[in-house]
Amino acid sequence: MTDQIDLHNQSFSEKDMDFDRQLRPLSFDDFKGQAQIVENLKVFVQAAKMRGEALDHVLLFGPPGLGKTTLSNIISNELGVSLKLTSGPVLDKPGDLAGLLTNLDERDVLFIDEIHRLSPIVEEYLYSAMEDYKIDIMIDKGPSARSIQLELNPFTLIGATTRSGLLTSPLRARFGIKAHFEYYDLKILTGIVKRSAHILKVEIDERAAIEIASRSRGTPRIVNALLRRVRDFAQVKGNGRIDIEITQYSLEALNIDKHGLDEMDNKILRTIIDKFKGGPVGLTTIATAVGEDSGTIEEVYEPFLIKEGFIKRTPRGREATELAYKHLGIVKFNDNPGLF
Repeated sequence: MTDQIDLHNQSFSEKDMDFDRQLRPLSFDDFKGQAQIVENLKVFVQAAKMRGEALDHVLLFGPPGLGKTTLSNIISNELGVSLKLTSGPVLDKPGDLAGLLTNLDERDVLFIDEIHRLSPIVEEYLYSAMEDYKIDIMIDKGPSARSIQLELNPFTLIGATTRSGLLTSPLRARFGIKAHFEYYDLKILTGIVKRSAHILKVEIDERAAIEIASRSRGTPRIVNALLRRVRDFAQVKGNGRIDIEITQYSLEALNIDKHGLDEMDNKILRTIIDKFKGGPVGLTTIATAVGEDSGTIEEVYEPFLIKEGFIKRTPRGREATELAYKHLGIVKFNDNPGLF
């Protein structure tokens, strides 16, 4: 039996990472989906270039894998400036932030992933940098300690987060441009599959492209991950060409069902139904029962399960819907679950 592959948290080989970089679009015109966000950003970027100013600070939020990092790269490319990348957990001291900011050239872009995980003290330093392009740093300690103010080149901060609700109000207010990423529809995802297959130089049928897209949870990152794995099966088990038969065989081997749910998704649903009579049950209790971090469930698994109507969030906890029972082949008799 083929091992389950976790498409949410899989570790990519160096070759996979190279392919991932190849598959990323480099311009607004190549970026598929999030049409309203892209159209607005085109205007804002063009206006900033016409004025010769730094683009206003940008906050990108939404579920993982929808293109926040890719769009940040595109923004820097379209502005014609350099991009510096970091993440919230890495910046644990003000000195780390100061080092990054003082090395930015005029109008450069600083991208901070998981910006909701910035430490409070680093966030405080970021406020003046974002508003006034200045930062105060302390020199020495004790009686000889003194503060000096450093002037920064005008820059653009792009913050990305999967949990915008954890951002403090002062930080959120300092972003002039805010964009909420939505899951992608089947047509756009099918186009992404075809584009990626062309870049990877692999032939793919229309039906196969649609099948991969339909099982990708509305997420481009998962589309490309599935395409790479199906390509592997096609090369080893088939003739190298991706058709509907090898696609269905591959996805079944990967334990990705027709709704795009993987082993953990189904484990969450079955736990709510079998162990807690369909709910309501708290997130922490579910996390303990399935052996997964509660934050991961809330950020990665739950948004799609809610969007597709498999679970609902209530004041008392999470509940499985009728669709979840039907999906697992379980029927309720007077609130007692039983198999069909």
